[in-house]
Amino acid sequence: MKHAIYALSLLCIAGLTCARADEPAAASKPTVPAPAPLAVPAGNSKVRVTTNVGIFVIELNAERAPLTVANFLKYVDEGQYAGTVFHRVIANFVVQGGGYDTAYKLKAAPHKVVNEAGNGLGNSRGSVGLARAQDPHGGDCQFYVNLGDNGALDPNASRWGYAVFGRIAEGMDVVDQIGNVATGARGAFKEDAPLKPIMIEKIERMTEHASP
Repeated sequence: MKHAIYALSLLCIAGLTCARADEPAAASKPTVPAPAPLAVPAGNSKVRVTTNVGIFVIELNAERAPLTVANFLKYVDEGQYAGTVFHRVIANFVVQGGGYDTAYKLKAAPHKVVNEAGNGLGNSRGSVGLARAQDPHGGDCQFYVNLGDNGALDPNASRWGYAVFGRIAEGMDVVDQIGNVATGARGAFKEDAPLKPIMIEKIERMTEHASP
């Protein structure tokens, strides 16, 4: 029941939000952003995520989510993720990070991307998706990893979903470790923030034969 309440809360109230926890929802109707000049990658690639509790690898699906992957890699190449934290952790649901620094202050994230939910990739355990606020096309740098099968985050005929753009290829044990830390209030967050910061030290592209 708790799992279902959390899922409903994230979908209907704040979503897997990129906005500050104390910001009101925008009153205007969401608009589709103009396509950014992104270099769409060919085929799948991998990135290594180094945290202060271990390393995991994300395999990006550029075939199903080309714009989201290109946007994510742009942030990777710009060093956006170095020194950010996982600011929201909900056991058996998701871990979310990439947008706040270690002081739990929101970092500037100028690049947004059109929502690619409905691309055939579901929010199953180990999949990686793009967080966003209520604006369905408001996703920027924040991402989340599904700790369980979260079909409630997938789109349907009556709502936008959350776009999945990759999966954990290696190190799901590290993600599970993050997903089981003690949480509470930190900064603007009234709950679900790790009491001991889980920091992303860096995210970097992997070469074809690199190992984590």
